[in-house]
Amino acid sequence: MNLRLANLSDLSKLKTVYRSIIKNMNRNNIPIWDEIYPCEFFSKDIENNNLYLLVEDNDDIVAAFALCESNAGANCVKWENSNDKALYIDRFGVNVDYSRRGIGSIMLKHAITLTKQKNAKYLRLFVVDINKPAINLYLKNGFKQVDGIYEERIDADLTLREYGFEIEV
Repeated sequence: MNLRLANLSDLSKLKTVYRSIIKNMNRNNIPIWDEIYPCEFFSKDIENNNLYLLVEDNDDIVAAFALCESNAGANCVKWENSNDKALYIDRFGVNVDYSRRGIGSIMLKHAITLTKQKNAKYLRLFVVDINKPAINLYLKNGFKQVDGIYEERIDADLTLREYGFEIEV
């Protein structure tokens, strides 16, 4: 498997992978992604060279994440040191055909390596409170939950409560 930046020719295959992830999340009562998020953000991630893919030799997409310089919720929680440079993982997903193979942990290790290479001190992320599998993955890989909650209002009927996690790299 190979980690590389995504390009626009990956978009169709990537959206197919994420639609399967969304169906699986919905089946597991984690209805936090939909037809708009995260798929409609991938083009911008690709333009900004923020979207990384783990691909098989046959170019099947195994997993993906965006590595961003900011996050809307960054000022809503208490980071260990908010003045140090940090990068944020967004839109982290593992192809459901590759579940339970340690791919999530492999991707987090790649994200940590990239964060170091970009001279940031922390890798941070937000995770919705009901996404227990993701929370367990981050804790297992050394991320620490910080105080505070970012409440992201999606529409009149939906507000997501998100916890902040970070790891010093």
